[in-house]
Amino acid sequence: MQLVLASSNKGKVKEFTQMCEEEIIPFSAIVEPFEIIEDGSTFAENALIKARTIYEKIGGDTLVISDDSGISVPLLGGEPGIYSARYAGEDATDKDNLAKLIREIQAKGMHQTPAHYTAAIAIVSRYGEFVVHGWMYGDVIDEKRGWKGFGYDPIFIPEGYDQTLGELDGEVKAEISHRGKALKIAKPIMQMLLKKG
Repeated sequence: MQLVLASSNKGKVKEFTQMCEEEIIPFSAIVEPFEIIEDGSTFAENALIKARTIYEKIGGDTLVISDDSGISVPLLGGEPGIYSARYAGEDATDKDNLAKLIREIQAKGMHQTPAHYTAAIAIVSRYGEFVVHGWMYGDVIDEKRGWKGFGYDPIFIPEGYDQTLGELDGEVKAEISHRGKALKIAKPIMQMLLKKG
C-alpha cells in the first residue's frame, strides 16, 4: 500500500517523512497538481476534504494522509485559525502571513500574547476515514527570531521554552509540535491499515 501525502508543501512532506519513518509520496508525484477547495469550518473538515479529494483521484491501493493546521491567537478572536495559510490573502506567502500577524499583534499594543497551534490529521483509505488532533500551546511575539521551520515558526515560543520554533532544533520541534503530537496518534492507525494493505 502506497502512503500518499495530500500536500505539495515541501516543508510538510519533509516533516511527515521524518516523523512517520515511512516513505511518503507527495500527491503531485502521482497526479498533476490541482486546486482543492478547502471550504470546511474546522481544521478536521478541511483535512478530510483534502484527503478524500486525493483518494478519489488516485484511489486503489493507497493510504492518503493530509493535515490542516494553523495558529490561533485569542487576543485576535482566534485569528488566523483555519485561514492561517491565506491570512494575508489568497495568494499570500508565508512571509506575507507572518508580517500581517505581527502587525495585528502590534496594533493591539502587545509584544507577546498567548497562542496555540492546532493540527488535524486525516487518514483516508478503502478501510474508511480517521481524524486525529494535536495541539501546541505557547506565545507569539511581535518580532521574527530564527530561520528554521516555516510559516509562523519564527514568532512562536512554545510553553516551557524561551526560543521560537524558528530557533529550536528540528528534533525538539518534532517532539513538541502539534503535528508531531497528532502524528503520534495517527501512526498506529496508519501502521494497522498498512498491514491490512
